[in-house]
Amino acid sequence: MKSLILTLLISLTSFQVLAAEATHVDKVEVDITDQASLQRGAKTFVNYCLSCHQAAYMRYNRMAKDLGLTDDQVKDNLMFASDKVGDTMTVAMRPEDAKKWFGVTPPDLSVIARSRGTDWLYTYLRTFYLDSSRPVGTNNLAFKDVGMPHVLWEQQGYQTKDEKTGELISPEDAPLSTHEYNQLVYDLVNFLEYIGEPSKLQRMALAKWVLLYLVLFLLIAYPLKKAFWKDIH
Repeated sequence: MKSLILTLLISLTSFQVLAAEATHVDKVEVDITDQASLQRGAKTFVNYCLSCHQAAYMRYNRMAKDLGLTDDQVKDNLMFASDKVGDTMTVAMRPEDAKKWFGVTPPDLSVIARSRGTDWLYTYLRTFYLDSSRPVGTNNLAFKDVGMPHVLWEQQGYQTKDEKTGELISPEDAPLSTHEYNQLVYDLVNFLEYIGEPSKLQRMALAKWVLLYLVLFLLIAYPLKKAFWKDIH
C-alpha cells in the first residue's frame, strides 16, 4: 500500500511539473462555415503543407463541394499531387524516404486539429524563431526542438527570441504584417479543423431544421397532452 501511495504521489508531482512547464497557447475561435476562410486555408495547405504532409482521409471533390468550388477550380488551383479530383490528398514522397531525410515520417494532417487542438496549432504556426543550435536553424515555443522547418518563413520572416524575456521579436522587413500573418495562420488552422470532421458542416446545417421540428412538435404535443389529461384528476 505504501508503495502504491508513493507511486501515485510521484505521478501527481510529475504531472504538476509538466503542467507548470506547459507552453502558453493563444486562444482562437475558428469558424468552419466561413467558406472564404476555408478556401484561403486550402490554398495555403496545398502550397506549403501538402508537399510533405498528406491528408489521406480527405478527397478533393468532397472539399470542392464543401468549400463552394467547382471540380475545375480545384483541379486548376488546388491539385498539385494528383490528377483525379476523386483522389485523396496524398503525397508522392514515400514514407521510407521521408524518414531517411527528416528522421521521422511527417504525420498525416487529416485529424491533427482534433489531436492537437486549434489553439495549439494556431500558437505553434506563429512561434517559430531562429535557433542556430538546431539542424534546420529554427526552434518553436510550442514544440521545443521540433524537427520541422519554418515552412511559412516567406510570409512571416524569421523571428528572434529575446533570451531575457523569452518573447519573440518580429523582423522589421517581414513580408506580412503581424495581423496579416495571423490571418493566414487562422485560415490554415480553420481548414485543418474542417478536414478533421467534414461531416460537421452537414450536422450544423441540419441542426436548425431539427430544432424547428422539435418546436413544431411541441406546439402539437402540448395541446394533445392537455386534451388527453383534462378529465384525469
